[in-house]
Amino acid sequence: MLSEKDLELQKHLLEAYPYVTERPGSADHASVDVPADKALEFARALRDVEGFAAIQECCGCDWGVDASPRFSAIWHLYNYDKHLYVRMNVYAPDNAKPEVPSMCPIWAGANWHEREAYDLVGVRFAGHPDLRRIMMWDAYPYHPLRKDFPLAGVEVPFPDADTVAQTGVKVMPAPQNGGPFVSGCGHTLRTSEPFGRDQEWRENNRKG
Repeated sequence: MLSEKDLELQKHLLEAYPYVTERPGSADHASVDVPADKALEFARALRDVEGFAAIQECCGCDWGVDASPRFSAIWHLYNYDKHLYVRMNVYAPDNAKPEVPSMCPIWAGANWHEREAYDLVGVRFAGHPDLRRIMMWDAYPYHPLRKDFPLAGVEVPFPDADTVAQTGVKVMPAPQNGGPFVSGCGHTLRTSEPFGRDQEWRENNRKG
């Protein structure tokens, strides 16, 4: 349940910026949906008027192959003076070529976060100064965190011929029983932060 401070913030944002709407289901922090064409305007107001000086993270979301809109980007911003978070969700208008404005002109720290969201979910960020893949190689044809991407991966050619020659495979499938990351059931960003699942192979803990 939202704290009194979070409820006050959410009420204020909805009244002060009539183009934003309440994001349903948020139980930890104030959360709003923002139209893509108003995202930069609202972000600038969050920084310059509302005091949200820092970006904590940005992620891309695939809401499902049948969802429309299917993709969005979510930024978590922090106000140091008031010790408050706000969650800003921006849906991509086009499901086939999802794109939203980059927040790099507002918070330079969004750079690598947005590159990761582009790499893994395929949401492009218009105005990003260097939108390149950050985890997969440049020619990789997929976005591994999309809902229609198989958990075991897709066999594609490695860009390194030496790797193929030594392993004899194009790519090693990695079934992960739900993914390499798990998330707790906390009610704040701090307690629900994803962490790596223990997949280390040991003599007393054989895996695979």
